[in-house]
Formats: sequence, structure tokens, C-alpha cells
Amino acid sequence: MLVAGDVMHRRSRPARNAFSYPAFCLRLPLHNLPALEAAGVRLNRRGLIAFHERDHGPRDGSSLSAWIAAILAREGIPADGPIVLYAFPRMLGYVFNPVSFWVCHAANGDISAVLTEVNNTFGETHHYLLAHPDGRALRTGETLCARKVFHVSPFCAVTGHYTFRFHFGPGRWLARIDYFDQDTIDGEPLLATHVSGEEQALTPASVRGLLWRYRWFTVGVVARIHWQAVQLWRKRVPFFRKPQPPDVLLTRNS
Repeated sequence: MLVAGDVMHRRSRPARNAFSYPAFCLRLPLHNLPALEAAGVRLNRRGLIAFHERDHGPRDGSSLSAWIAAILAREGIPADGPIVLYAFPRMLGYVFNPVSFWVCHAANGDISAVLTEVNNTFGETHHYLLAHPDGRALRTGETLCARKVFHVSPFCAVTGHYTFRFHFGPGRWLARIDYFDQDTIDGEPLLATHVSGEEQALTPASVRGLLWRYRWFTVGVVARIHWQAVQLWRKRVPFFRKPQPPDVLLTRNS
């Protein structure tokens, strides 16, 4: 499936800054990745639009299904149903995913966990695993929290916590991430972010449409990141040097 919508980001202080732009991602059931070829998306090979398994998970080209299954088993999370990855594909050979989401289902259709895969522009990756300790299913709209341990923006310290909310229903995808730092007051997050969109069939025609509308999409993602950094610098938002990444590559929610 294709999910077409938008990305929104809003900062509340010490200077307000906000942006929203059209975006899309692919909804990728890991058990059915070979079906991408019939829709015109190349799998693990060069193409105008392509998905490479080495862009995610262990980043060595090995099975993503085996990788995520091993994580869930190690963490004691039952997920014997489909696992669906929401991610940007490669466009014209290049990809950068600031965040991707692995939605893990149980055999009865319940959602057991969401693995949020975060990448920064320094080539580093961290995973936030969201699941209930008692094993109950995740529900649309509920709030999940995780301590921030990974450097993403030089205009935010590695302190505080994130809250995550998702819409899991058919036809629409929504992932909202709010960041609360140590100075949060009145419940307003320092940063509010969402990725949302409506599901569409992934067909050769819709893939050709992506090439027309989004052919510079990946370049645009990286360019916008740096342009927004310039805006924050001009507004004299404090700058934080990048710390060493955490020794552990996965953080469980609290």
C-alpha cells in the first residue's frame, strides 16, 4: 500500500517554529515484500523507486522479518502475526528515513508492539520499542511514553521523554510523537510532530505518479532538515553538541 499525506513539525519555545509539507510512505508487510516488484518498486536492486532491506534493521541486507522477530522474542513480546513497516523508499537511488515504524501484530490481529526506528543525520540509529509490560494489545489513540536517549536535533538536549500515539485503523495512518523536555510547563510539548496519510493501492500507475510528484522527495527531506536548522539558528535557539550515542541500541517504553 501507498500512504499519501503530510509531515508536520511544530516547536513551541524558546522561539516558535513550524512547518508542514506533503509526504508519502510505503506500507510494507514484511511477509509480502516480493509483491513490490509487480507494482514497479524494485526490491533490493536499483530502480527509480526501490526498497532495500539493508536500509533498515541490521542494515546488512539480511531478513528483516528474522531481525524483528528476534527482538520481540528477546523482549518477551508475542507477535506471531504480520509485521508491517511504514517507511520511505529510495527515490532515484537515495533514501533518508528520519523515522520508520514497525507495527507488530499477534495472530488474532491485535497489535502487540510498535518499533520506532529513528535515524539522525550523523548516520546513527536508535530503536524505541513500544509495548505494554502486561502483554495487552496496543489501541488506537492511547499514549505511550519513552525516555529520550538518542540525539536527533542539535537544538534539543538529550533529556526528557517522548509520547507516542497512533491510529491503527484501516484506510488511514497516523503516528504522532511529542517531545517533552525538562522545562516543559502546562503540558505543552517542546516539539509536536506527526506523520499522517490515507492509504491507496500500490500499482504501477500510482508508482509512476510518485515519480512525477515526489521525484526529489529524499533530497527535499534532507534539505528541509537543514533549512529548518538555519531558521532555528537565526532565531537564536540554543545549540547542543552531539553526545556519544547510547551503548544500547534499543529502549523500551516506560
